[in-house]
Amino acid sequence: MAWRIDECLVRAELDNRVRGRVTGRLWFLNLEEPVTLELTGNPWRDLAGHFITIINDTPSSALPSGFRRHQVGTVGDITASQKVKVPDVSLDDFIEGRRVGMEMPFHWANCLYLEWYSKDNGRVVIESPDYRIQLDDLPTWTLTESEERVQREANRGPTQGLLDQMVDALATKYLDDSADESTSEIEAEADAKDARMNLLLDRVEARIRNEKLDADEFDRVYWEEREKLRKEWGEPEPEPLAPMEEVEREQWIDEMNEIAQEAIKEMEKNGPPEFTTHPLVEECRKLGLRLHRAMRDNNWVAEGASQEHPLNEIADCVQIASGKLAGALNGDEDDVWPPPPLFAGNVLVRLKKARNYLRDALAGLDAADEQRLAVPEWRSQARIEIVAVAAQVEALIKEVRDTLA
Repeated sequence: MAWRIDECLVRAELDNRVRGRVTGRLWFLNLEEPVTLELTGNPWRDLAGHFITIINDTPSSALPSGFRRHQVGTVGDITASQKVKVPDVSLDDFIEGRRVGMEMPFHWANCLYLEWYSKDNGRVVIESPDYRIQLDDLPTWTLTESEERVQREANRGPTQGLLDQMVDALATKYLDDSADESTSEIEAEADAKDARMNLLLDRVEARIRNEKLDADEFDRVYWEEREKLRKEWGEPEPEPLAPMEEVEREQWIDEMNEIAQEAIKEMEKNGPPEFTTHPLVEECRKLGLRLHRAMRDNNWVAEGASQEHPLNEIADCVQIASGKLAGALNGDEDDVWPPPPLFAGNVLVRLKKARNYLRDALAGLDAADEQRLAVPEWRSQARIEIVAVAAQVEALIKEVRDTLA
């Protein structure tokens, strides 16, 4: 898993005036002291031999915890000469427009790509077409074309080694089908409720579609299909409430309505509550967007291709997984983790669904490998990042299960 910290960077200074050595200082949002770099290797020819200043006018997030303040390691690819398509609309609108066949406006721009391999944090990438870059007047030395080829070949080694280690170890450990089995009564009950609800909603959707009903018929069809399902499964008819239970139910409804009204008044006065986005949700979401962007920018998928196309399946499943993770992990900043047993079953269901979609994405990558779709470097990097997200999901599943044990 790469550390992608372009949104955190405020400014940076890189020094390659000594051949074979890159040093530097990087300032990040909400961090007083800069992160220091001490790397072996050289940038590409456009930046080799220079003192480089980088400025980000719109930093938007803090540096994730766990990132070491002194980075020692090896240079990957460092260049400002790569050309990328930059949408003239939001990235979400650009992807959605291309998905439905619209021609979306864009322009070409140079993109800074700053990559290194840290002894403590592994692969680190800072990539953006929006930074301002300043170079000193003349390089103190120059990198020849043949030297740059050697440098690029050397840079492929760390990526492949990291891929081999993570995919071999993590895919086997975290993507085993046996991990799907429920480990507690609460989890089994949550799985059963989810399966029942999915079946019920499928039947409701099929009736609305087949009978060509309006959306406002949903409630009626829902209760009809729910009653049919109860009878088909031989479940007893719900017993009517006793008079006292009916009174208590009405009181409970009144109390809930009062609480809801108070919440609405509070929101109108102070604005909506602030919800936190879990780092893994954001990581998975951005991964899905990068996968979509690479596919569209490189025209690897023909316009109008089905969603079952392996490359579409890869990117779509990662995006859907991010939505399932959001349902499980996003919430109020005061929420506790792991969740209490009352909510743990629902959280587990969503986490396991996210894991299943990530498995489907990896299956799409297997098909892409067999059909030699896209390019090997993209497939390899996509696989390592998807497996890394899946590993984190599995770790969260274990934490929730431990609270139920």
